[in-house]
Amino acid sequence: MAKRSKYYVVWSGRSPGIYHDWSACKVQIEGVEQAKYKSFETLDDARKAFEGDWKTYYKKNATIPTGKTAPRPTGNFIAVDAACSGNPGMMEYRGVFRESINELFHQGPFQEGTNNVGEFLAIVHALALQKKKGTFFPIYSDSMNALSWIRKKKCGTKLVQTEANRPIFDLIERAENWLASESWNIPLYKWETSFWGEIPADFGRK
Repeated sequence: MAKRSKYYVVWSGRSPGIYHDWSACKVQIEGVEQAKYKSFETLDDARKAFEGDWKTYYKKNATIPTGKTAPRPTGNFIAVDAACSGNPGMMEYRGVFRESINELFHQGPFQEGTNNVGEFLAIVHALALQKKKGTFFPIYSDSMNALSWIRKKKCGTKLVQTEANRPIFDLIERAENWLASESWNIPLYKWETSFWGEIPADFGRK
């Protein structure tokens, strides 16, 4: 006998709602801090839960392992990284496929940039590239700052604009405009370097 499908309520995630299978629910919660979700046996129960108070239904055991408890990622995904000589200094960024280590894009070097700005631009570049191609690979970055800027759809750099780094600020403006005008369901994850080693996109210049 086929196993009966469950229904998944997402109270806090990329797009709160009711999902009819785990794979759809997983997209909404993975990589989202303090995501809140729970499975239900019937659609009626799921609807009541979604319309009610999540505290009545939510349980702490519904979590995704992160950091030290999570295994090193496998399968195919896009890894991004930036390199900067100085702070600010000559900055460049790139994205690669994990399985093949084929370079998908490489921008720079640019004058008077920072590593976090490079990471931010690399994530947006990877998102826009996948949107254009219609692909859906998870994206990993080892910059928590850049990931938080993506969630806010705003580059939070304190870098001062000069004539030398004007091209970087032009890219930042384009990236922010893209984030403000586009939507995506591509999972974004923090690469845990201290547990997994260097990210596959690392420039290897340390």
